Amino acid sequence: MIFPVVMLVSFISRIMTLLPGDLVTTGTPSGWGRSRRRRGGDRGRGVGILKNPVKRL
Repeated sequence: MIFPVVMLVSFISRIMTLLPGDLVTTGTPSGWGRSRRRRGGDRGRGVGILKNPVKRL
């Protein structure tokens, strides 16, 4: 990462209010670039055991 997480959270909190439970996502996880688009039913993974379902638009 180019900027440390503390710096990103500080910058974002100057622009908008961050509340408990808010997620700050950065970059693209390995394997999810141009060669693989997310589709309905896919799952994204966060820190720890957080899992975010991906829904078709």
